[in-house]
Amino acid sequence: MEKTIISVAVAGSRPTKDMNPAVPYTPKEIADAAIACSKAGAAITHIHVRDPDTGIVCSRIELFKEVVDRIRQECDILINLTTSGGNIPGINVIEERLEPVTLGPDICSLDIGSMNFGDHVFENSPEWTRAAAQRMREHGVKPEIEVFDAGHIRQAIHLIGEGLFDEPPFVQLCMGAGWGIEATPENLLFMKNQLPPGIPWSVLGVGRMQLPLIAMGIILDGHIRVGFEDNLYLRKGVLLESNAQMVDVAVNLVEHLQHEVATPADARRILGIGR
Repeated sequence: MEKTIISVAVAGSRPTKDMNPAVPYTPKEIADAAIACSKAGAAITHIHVRDPDTGIVCSRIELFKEVVDRIRQECDILINLTTSGGNIPGINVIEERLEPVTLGPDICSLDIGSMNFGDHVFENSPEWTRAAAQRMREHGVKPEIEVFDAGHIRQAIHLIGEGLFDEPPFVQLCMGAGWGIEATPENLLFMKNQLPPGIPWSVLGVGRMQLPLIAMGIILDGHIRVGFEDNLYLRKGVLLESNAQMVDVAVNLVEHLQHEVATPADARRILGIGR
């Protein structure tokens, strides 16, 4: 039985301080949240950045760099930078999406497959996928292959078979996001069973399904993700006070289910990431 990696997505792109005053906006707030989560037991932090004044999601490389530098000065949590780029306009979107890779994070998200997300299309073309996989390999960055539906897993398996990803490939099952697959226990079993045997995988559940799906993920020997990007509530009607509070819940759940929490060093070993 492998140790359980806890990832925490501390800001995301959609939550606001109006929804929960603890949502971090500035690079210092985002980095401080990640550092607190490291102390609570998270091995990986997934980072989006916001305009410090408005809180609107952005992709300014200097903000990513400040967050990375602040975190690395304080702790050894693995840093996973987003390349989702849903806020990037223009004709050179792929290159702009891939700018965070140049900062040398441990991991970058790599979204597979397009889908409807709210009132817009979250576009991830085959051209994007191949370019992102190649760039991450060139920079020694581990791709976190994010899939939002069963067809995305089929595409990921095809690309794994082409050798685009170094061993072992790492897959994040994103459930309940946009108009992707619904976050239910039955669907988690279905998605997990579509994956190639033996590869490391993680699950996230949006909103009230965060806790049920991470519990199932632990039981199924997967890894788990929590954090404000996916959920702002401790329980119905009770807002979380911090990202670290949800990491505490996840750590206790892992231990109550007779598993062990992975350290950053464990996560590097499990995912095949060098320092």
